[in-house]
Amino acid sequence: MTQKKFSTKYLVEMALLVAIILIMAFTPIGYIRTAGLEITLIVVPVAVGAVTLGPAAGAILGGVFGVTSFIQCFGMSPFGAALLGINGFLTFLVCVPTRILMGWLTGLIYKGLRKTKLPSGVSVTISNLCCPLLNTTFFMGMLVIGFYNTEYIQSFVSALGAKNALLFILAFVGVNGLVEAIVCFVVGTAISAALKKALKYN
Repeated sequence: MTQKKFSTKYLVEMALLVAIILIMAFTPIGYIRTAGLEITLIVVPVAVGAVTLGPAAGAILGGVFGVTSFIQCFGMSPFGAALLGINGFLTFLVCVPTRILMGWLTGLIYKGLRKTKLPSGVSVTISNLCCPLLNTTFFMGMLVIGFYNTEYIQSFVSALGAKNALLFILAFVGVNGLVEAIVCFVVGTAISAALKKALKYN
């Protein structure tokens, strides 16, 4: 009976987080679009799920985020559409596997931290901060691997005056990555802590 109750609770929260991701992905609240990269706030529900429900849930939610990100490349995202026009398969790799790995690792980080003597709140905070950092690292890493030498990305490299791939990543992400990290750090931490307390997860 307890296992059934837990499973039902797990599925309900997963469904809720998936719904939130879908709503955020296809409405203006999920992205802040700039001239360069798009600041995404969808890392928040992924982080919340990874911390609250575990690595597997984080991977699934990250996968949902990744698929919606790939769908955005079919016209909704100018940057994504440009990448899709260059190489569809590499664009998929930039969008989807990176987000699956992000969600999974966020859950593993929290799980590992809970085995230490750190307070639960500190573990939640660190994990929520890691999620957007992992998202930026994997996304930009795959972008550089797949597209750095293309004319499109080189136009950004020239405009930013970056002398190598690392400087390009730092200059290109800039404020975008910082905003993602702050939002997920503040909002994600608060929501994760509240949910864990309400649902009595460890």
